[in-house]
Amino acid sequence: MPHPLYSGAEITRRGKDLYENRIRSLVETPENIGRIVSIDIDTGAYVVGDDLVSTGDRLFALHPGAALYGARIGYNAVYAVGGSLLRTDA
Repeated sequence: MPHPLYSGAEITRRGKDLYENRIRSLVETPENIGRIVSIDIDTGAYVVGDDLVSTGDRLFALHPGAALYGARIGYNAVYAVGGSLLRTDA
């Protein structure tokens, strides 16, 4: 479902920027590799969990209507269809 204020490209751009510049160093720990992080692109709030649904639900409870970006910690994508996930450099 599209967000009323942001395009998908804008959510991705802002989410990646937040992850790389503020959040990655906090969450990319050995125990979190492979887990999911969802990020509210307006507030920078984030939740780490095992799947997009639970992390998104937890953030929406705190910030209803938020524009969320999701990433798999330590990997280049959340899911792989017909390929494989690549581990990013720590």
